[in-house]
Amino acid sequence: MDYGNMLGDSFGYARDAVIGKWKEWLLLILATILICIPLLGYTLRVLRGEKPAPEVTGWGTLIIDGIKYFIVSIIWAIPCLIVLFLAMGSFLAAIASGDTSAALAFAGGALAGLLVFVIVAIITGLLATIGIVRFARTGSMGEAFNIGEILATIGKIGWGSYIIAMVVLAVVQCIIALVLSIFWLIPVLGIIVELIFLAPVSIFEARYICQLYDAAGTA
Repeated sequence: MDYGNMLGDSFGYARDAVIGKWKEWLLLILATILICIPLLGYTLRVLRGEKPAPEVTGWGTLIIDGIKYFIVSIIWAIPCLIVLFLAMGSFLAAIASGDTSAALAFAGGALAGLLVFVIVAIITGLLATIGIVRFARTGSMGEAFNIGEILATIGKIGWGSYIIAMVVLAVVQCIIALVLSIFWLIPVLGIIVELIFLAPVSIFEARYICQLYDAAGTA
């Protein structure tokens, strides 16, 4: 799998979606301001494999698709939230406990819970990524949780290739976040920069994941 080519294609796709298309960029900024719901709907179009980047039209559909995307994401996040709440409960119990040994036991439980949270977050993240593309391609929210097909798709991509691709994306996301965080040192400017660049970054990520999914030969 050519990760460099995937990154280059994704960058060019996101660039072409906004550079020289100021009306489209302004509409994407508006989509971001509206609690990102229309932006989520737009990224589903990208995940469907539309090329070049689609125009920002059909706001009703964008909003409905964005709400569906949000619901699917929340459902996938439930296992992580449960583990996190249990870990936080142990942490709070450790603070409230007046007994040293009990506090240490609760603290140990909290640390174990956080470790489990990280593991669950990684697993659900890997599955949810393919699940969301399946939702985008089929239009069925149920397909976002079709574990059998999700695992089959990842198997066709290759677990090693898939995990490496996601790590590469995570590294790029961290670099982008680090660069954008510099602007938060200046009051207000950070918010403005975030609103301007969140859409192009989201398009870049969606296009990258789209190519990764298509690597399974299920385009």
